[in-house]
Amino acid sequence: MTQDHSVVHVQVRDRVGIVTIDNPPVNAGSTAVRAGLLSSLEHLAGRDLAGIVILGAGRSFIAGSDISEFGAPLAAPELPQVIAAIEDSPHPVCAAIHGACLGGGFELALGCDLRVAAPGAVLGLPEVTLGMVPGAGGTQRLPRLTGLAEAMELVCSGRRVKAEEALRLKIIDALAESATPEALIAAAEAAITAAPAKRRLRDRPVPPADAGAVEKAEADALKRGKGRPNVAEAIRLVKLSAEESVEEALRIERAAFQTLRLQEEAFALRHLFFAERAATRIDGLTDDPADIARVGIVGGGTMGQGICRAVLAAGLPVTLAERNAEARDAAAEAIGRSLDAAVAKGRLTADAAADRTARLTTTDHLDDLADCDLVIEAVFEDMAVKKELFAALDRILKPGAILATNTSYLDIDEMASVTGRAADVVGLHFFSPADIMKLLEIVRTDSASDRALATSLAFARRLGKQPVVSRVAEGFIGNRIYAAYRRHAEYLVEEGATPMEVDNAATAFGFAMGPFAVGDVSGLDIAWAMRKRQAGTRDPRMRYVDVPDRLCEAGRFGRKTGGGYYDYEGGKTSPSEAAAVIIEKARAAKGISPRRFTAAEIRDRLLGAILNEAALVLDEGVAQRPGDIDVALVHGYGFPRWRGGPLWWASAEPRARIDGMMQAVAGAAGPGYGTGNVNGMLAPLRTERDEIEKRKSGHA
Repeated sequence: MTQDHSVVHVQVRDRVGIVTIDNPPVNAGSTAVRAGLLSSLEHLAGRDLAGIVILGAGRSFIAGSDISEFGAPLAAPELPQVIAAIEDSPHPVCAAIHGACLGGGFELALGCDLRVAAPGAVLGLPEVTLGMVPGAGGTQRLPRLTGLAEAMELVCSGRRVKAEEALRLKIIDALAESATPEALIAAAEAAITAAPAKRRLRDRPVPPADAGAVEKAEADALKRGKGRPNVAEAIRLVKLSAEESVEEALRIERAAFQTLRLQEEAFALRHLFFAERAATRIDGLTDDPADIARVGIVGGGTMGQGICRAVLAAGLPVTLAERNAEARDAAAEAIGRSLDAAVAKGRLTADAAADRTARLTTTDHLDDLADCDLVIEAVFEDMAVKKELFAALDRILKPGAILATNTSYLDIDEMASVTGRAADVVGLHFFSPADIMKLLEIVRTDSASDRALATSLAFARRLGKQPVVSRVAEGFIGNRIYAAYRRHAEYLVEEGATPMEVDNAATAFGFAMGPFAVGDVSGLDIAWAMRKRQAGTRDPRMRYVDVPDRLCEAGRFGRKTGGGYYDYEGGKTSPSEAAAVIIEKARAAKGISPRRFTAAEIRDRLLGAILNEAALVLDEGVAQRPGDIDVALVHGYGFPRWRGGPLWWASAEPRARIDGMMQAVAGAAGPGYGTGNVNGMLAPLRTERDEIEKRKSGHA
């Protein structure tokens, strides 16, 4: 007997009810899915069954609730009602999990009596990363399996665990042999046979807690979550599982979820969620990606080593080429030390480190890159050097191999012009440290083929990176906008603010670091080299601050030399008298009398600079869409994620305030300053916000 409920199908086989969720592409837990599940359970309730198995068709169990529904009044049936029906079913119910089992999907599985999972399946509660908390029992049922400390870590981090770890944590009862429906159903039937009675999690006590472990988990969660209100609320809810009746705790959890999902922070994070997914697409792209079996990297310095570690972590073989044997061996030793350190810190197993080492080949002969499908150069940021290298690699690489540059600023079209494979040349701009930072700018040259671009996007996914696609331009998307932000920070210091006042205003807004602290960490000499390169083409009308040049001329390159804008000694950072003298002399040379700034004035000047440059980037077609800029600034430059990115943040501000910010930055920059269409850029986001308000009130 089979019954079809559109996105949920039911059949009975050998006294087992099999409920299959079929809502492509990822079985999102939409209203239709919830209604189908409830109907299916009601249909099976009166039958003589050994048990019920719930599984997903396609590639996932349930990859999460339908996020688009969170900004509006939720339609019935809501998820807690479905879970209550599972718990009230007269039959034991087993979730048979493969692919992704996240968010509401994981909460549904926790509402089942039993859980089995295919190898490689991932389970998790990502709601906190979206500005919310689990709202269908996740904070109450999970601690009954893992204990308070482990549940707190999983809930507050949103970390996904693979099936093998889930088995160790007792989140699942057994592993299936494979992810096929037959294997999943067989494992579920075996679990039901072994435990034929109902085993509702809500009826189990929370295991006794180690107070010290719970305190540490709470402190770690608050630190990692930067004290965001929903993180603190998630901690409170997990603790309630051991303090309140399950009925009262579930009621409190649901109320917290309903409140938080309609807060600005949740809308900002949902905007970013969808923007991140849109950024992985290039409009109009048609070709499929090429297979990448081996990656070549040229340059074993800091960036080259980081790229190498990232590619090795993705399971790909790497050939790392350096200019001579000494540099080759130094790069190999540095990578080896980093792998050893990861093992010592427990971040990597010894076997995994050995596997990565076995997949790394180092050489001082470019010819050894001939069998690579993708080669990334990470050599000195000099056009002549890169063009010479590109010409040499073009002669060596096989037809169809993709040649990529990690340049931060240089014209990739010019690099491609010295090759006979311009269609296969792209930019892959990693951010340091390349194995840690998630952003990867894919730079689309004028000649780049769809195949090369599709391959670059697939490569980014393989590395677990967040891609953003840019056209060729000075600094592409991220560095160009950040350069404008840094220039205006320098204007503020020249006018009278201290570096620390500027940095404090930025971090108070939510930036991970202020612009001067970032400059000191990355090295002031890097931007100095760029300014010297641009000196001949700089618009003489544009305002130019020579404070950073004076610091570099004094040998103050930042943290690595013990001093830049700040002094660094004994592991401590402090304001620098030497830098203050240099700044004062630079002001005096221009006849500038310093004035005081409020933190609000500093913040608005910095954000105004970002918004104006972002508008220019969009006006010129360097970025495809506004959301790409939000993604780039959040993932690459420390813009506070919980604000949704600079454009989303600005779309909520009154037009008069935005206009005032634009006037202030234009006035500070002086003649020659390019003005972008900021209000035009923000218009679609403001429209989106208007639609949100309608949905929130149920009037959409």
